[in-house]
Amino acid sequence: MFTQTERLIAIRNLRPRRKQGFLKIISLFSYLGITMGVAILIIVMSVMNGFRADLTEKIIGLNPHLILQLENEKDLKKIKKKLAEKYQRIRFTESISGEGIILTNNKAKGILIKGINEKYKSQSFLNKEITKGNLNDFSNGRVMIGGELAYNLDLEIGDKINIVSSSFVNTPFGNIPMQDSFVIAGFFNSGFYEFDQNLIYLELNDSRSIFNIDKENIDLELFLEDPFLAEKYKKEIENINQNVFVSTWSDTNKSFFNALKIERNVMFIILTLIIIVAAFNIISGLTILVKNKTKDIAILKSIGVLNKSIVKIFFLIGIIIGTSATIFGIFLGVTFSLYVENLRQFLSSTFNISLFPEEIYFLSKMPSEINLNSILIISICSIFITIVVSIFPALKAAKLDPIKALKYE
Repeated sequence: MFTQTERLIAIRNLRPRRKQGFLKIISLFSYLGITMGVAILIIVMSVMNGFRADLTEKIIGLNPHLILQLENEKDLKKIKKKLAEKYQRIRFTESISGEGIILTNNKAKGILIKGINEKYKSQSFLNKEITKGNLNDFSNGRVMIGGELAYNLDLEIGDKINIVSSSFVNTPFGNIPMQDSFVIAGFFNSGFYEFDQNLIYLELNDSRSIFNIDKENIDLELFLEDPFLAEKYKKEIENINQNVFVSTWSDTNKSFFNALKIERNVMFIILTLIIIVAAFNIISGLTILVKNKTKDIAILKSIGVLNKSIVKIFFLIGIIIGTSATIFGIFLGVTFSLYVENLRQFLSSTFNISLFPEEIYFLSKMPSEINLNSILIISICSIFITIVVSIFPALKAAKLDPIKALKYE
């Protein structure tokens, strides 16, 4: 594509002369702009990918992979029988969920209440994430609560709490909310701030009582070997029984994942614009270079160098700047992405500030996941942009009239 002579001339013109200080500054800003744009884009995309992967893992661990909402116990028995016959490896358990208020130590807070049975205890994250207390002590009349919730309400193991549910019971004095007293059996820490701050687990029978449910409106929760096959199983179960409402873990958190996707795409667009702005500096740099090299271009033309070769020389200069800056940007981006959590800790301790607090970002550390496809797309976009912006000054160089250029030099 490029002859050896064209390559040598292009490389020679990459280094401005001492008198061309302004051109040197423009070239440096072009190079640094593309480098930093690519690096920042890779870091941001890696962090966003890491957030998505970690949050997905947390959500899968904290939620059932499929939820079947049933109207009564009769439907529950039927669907359990059919599932057991068709899917031997699927684990399922019953649960009841709702909202309520916790009252203790003259404090009150809205909470999410989930009633679970013995199967759920062994299959869910509770089996691994108990930070204080013992899961074996979790029985009727006892509750497991999030560590953050316990901290905010100054609660300890063995403390008594009152829980008021969103269900009401009819009395001669009117409708009164259902409530009961429980003893704290332990604390859990899922690593997901929103759950640890708001969730309380009860025994299934206790939740039936506090929500005034008599073996109706029961959820059947399914746990799969591969959670990412949830959509496939959802369609199959709906074909088995069309009266059951089935939702997957992704359905339950659909708005959350959509928000993450939109945020990721917006960040990609904004940071790509940074690269485009930096790439346009290449136009300025090459245009100034063409002006300063007018005599050299005229001499090349006068000795028979074709316009095609002149275009290729200045085109190659732009490509070399853009490609080398992109490669260096990839190196910086990948390096910082690998150590982004160490960098966060260093900045937090040095400047005594809280970067990415848990209560906002839900995670206790800044995750990062380097995606080769993302790096490839960023690299192609960056190099393509620099190629495009190099065309104009290269064509301008080819249009110079050698006679006029030498006459006015």
